[in-house]
Amino acid sequence: MRFVVYGAGAVGGVIGGRLHEADREVVLVARGGHYEAIRRDGLRLESPDAAVTLAVDVVDGPDAIDWRGDEVVLLTVKSQDTETAVAALAQHAPGTTPVVSAQNGVANEPRLLRSFAHVYGMCVMTPAAHLSPGVVAAHASPVTGILDLGRYPTGTDDVAAAVSEALRSATFVSAPRPDIMRWKYRKLVMNLGNAIQAVCGPEANGGRLHDLVRDEAERCLELAEIEVASVKEDKVRRGGHLKVRSIGSEPRSGGSSWQSLQRAAGSIETDYLNGEVVLLGRLLGIPTPANALLQRLANDLAHHRRPPSELTEEAVLAQL
Repeated sequence: MRFVVYGAGAVGGVIGGRLHEADREVVLVARGGHYEAIRRDGLRLESPDAAVTLAVDVVDGPDAIDWRGDEVVLLTVKSQDTETAVAALAQHAPGTTPVVSAQNGVANEPRLLRSFAHVYGMCVMTPAAHLSPGVVAAHASPVTGILDLGRYPTGTDDVAAAVSEALRSATFVSAPRPDIMRWKYRKLVMNLGNAIQAVCGPEANGGRLHDLVRDEAERCLELAEIEVASVKEDKVRRGGHLKVRSIGSEPRSGGSSWQSLQRAAGSIETDYLNGEVVLLGRLLGIPTPANALLQRLANDLAHHRRPPSELTEEAVLAQL
């Protein structure tokens, strides 16, 4: 089995790097300066325990891969980049290639199923960062993350079992789950705080604004009769596995959306997190003002390439 990690940023770079360290065959797909840095110098993987430079194979697109037929694709691009990535992947990878959505949100799997017959969802709990070309950071040790997966929409199979086994050999906790979307919906609710971090800073997460966006989401999911793993189930699954520590003297950065603004990437994942709640609310006729406001504010910061943490929580609440 050869792993094609499509999107070698924070999550993809860490997963691909750990699999490479475990002697699994890995090809990273990266772009721009990140691709050039990895091609030239290797992938630098930093963690609380060590920093290593890995001579892992890297390409700048799926057209540069010699598809042998034994690949499993781990799609790790941000959700706003899924459409472009899947269109390129479908031009070159066989339609029978297993593709795992190792992404936040719940909109990626149905898009993948339009192009590939074997689609898997993965619930990603991996504290990771990518702020500089060629460098990714894994902030949890000795367990790097929890990566459960299952077929979309339901079920497990030999591929899910094999991928899970490979991940367990590479410092991850992983298990095949026939109901993976229940877990991804719970992660969606948790990820609503990403926009709060991006707009107001990490210190604002867990406050009144977070309560509002979470409550809107829980109401929409309940009325839509969408099955969601409970908070208690999620807590049990985590079970103290993830021990997050600083790397050297550097404190841990904000989450993935905060990092997008910090890198001035020009886009942010909010449409597929808070925007998913807004979409549900509009379909159900339920107002979701807190999620809609955060969606607009985060997108505005990204579009104008402004840095994160520009507003206080009080300023955002005042707009509501």
